[in-house]
Amino acid sequence: MTDHSSHRQTYWRRILGQTFVRWGARLGLGWVALLAMIGIFAPFLASSFPLLLSQNGVWSSPVLTYLQAEDVLFLIAFFSLLLVLPWRISGARKLGLFVLMVSIGGGLAYSYVDPPKLVIYEQYRVAEREGVYDWVIFAPVPYSPKDYQRDLGDTGLEAPLSQAERPHFFGTEQNGADVLSRMIHASRIALGIGFVATGIAMVIGVIIGGLMGYFSGIVDILGMRLVEIFEAVPTLFLLLTFVAFFGRSLYIMMVIIGITSWPGFARYVRAEFLRLRKQDFVQAAEAAGLPLPSILFRHMLPNGMGPVLVAASFGVASAILAEATLSFLGLGLVDDPSWGEMLNQAVQSSRFNWWMAAFPGGAIFFTVFAYNLIGESLRDAIDPYLSKSN
Repeated sequence: MTDHSSHRQTYWRRILGQTFVRWGARLGLGWVALLAMIGIFAPFLASSFPLLLSQNGVWSSPVLTYLQAEDVLFLIAFFSLLLVLPWRISGARKLGLFVLMVSIGGGLAYSYVDPPKLVIYEQYRVAEREGVYDWVIFAPVPYSPKDYQRDLGDTGLEAPLSQAERPHFFGTEQNGADVLSRMIHASRIALGIGFVATGIAMVIGVIIGGLMGYFSGIVDILGMRLVEIFEAVPTLFLLLTFVAFFGRSLYIMMVIIGITSWPGFARYVRAEFLRLRKQDFVQAAEAAGLPLPSILFRHMLPNGMGPVLVAASFGVASAILAEATLSFLGLGLVDDPSWGEMLNQAVQSSRFNWWMAAFPGGAIFFTVFAYNLIGESLRDAIDPYLSKSN
């Protein structure tokens, strides 16, 4: 690549290029992308409902009948992203268009998607054994995360591949549900709580930190006192308190983790805005009479987002660990699959169930490690001293 072409590249394109040229960032991004694809297509990868079947010459797809509104929302978000990415428009417009499409699609999904209220997971297995269907195609993992396989007898904790007639590659948990199926569906919770909680923290931190750095003075002093107050709040104990009063809710977890994590983002944005507010382009924007939101978020923020994005990658990992910790303590979601909840089952019985520790624990480790790899590579690419040393 010539010097001329490199100068034509935008700042962020150069930063991303320098970030993902490192093998660690590529591995981390690959793992996160794999988890995202698994989470999006989880109903088609692990389900007790056939993907396709034929009965008396009539084809049907039971898995589509039992799709939940959130399943449809994930699919809408995925295909909206594929549609928007190739468009030759600015990144802000792409983001706005993507949010609009997902909002409209999500509203329609929650309004019109109405799966059957009564779910009998074993009905298709029983019908297949009785020869009711001409042919049937199940998912690669033919068990739903809440399918406790009551038709197969008294099931419970089973080691991987311990039963030849019903092979479970990752074993089963204490109620008889397939561990691999629950891990596939739990990837949604892990990624969702990480991105949503970090998104909440970023929005709050950017707004407060931007005002502190731009105005300084009394605004900065009051803002720093607010930052110190929230930094003194222990996130885990606050989560335990809210769970005790309001019950176990994924949305409460997201909000609590988000509103207790913003001070770090506010500190980074404040420092960047203190540096940028005397720059010529900011002075020119003020002289032109541009409104304050335009100066802060259109002109200053894009030039000070580097440290914020680095913090965001570590923030996602911290949010995943917080949810896993809460679930491990038995205070996570009720009945919904979670890596931390499955990890807790490794030591609940009289003996150590190694598969309940190895597979969920490995998933938590690799996910957190992947975000740390991306964060460190992004930090090295943004830091000018490290860039010069390379």
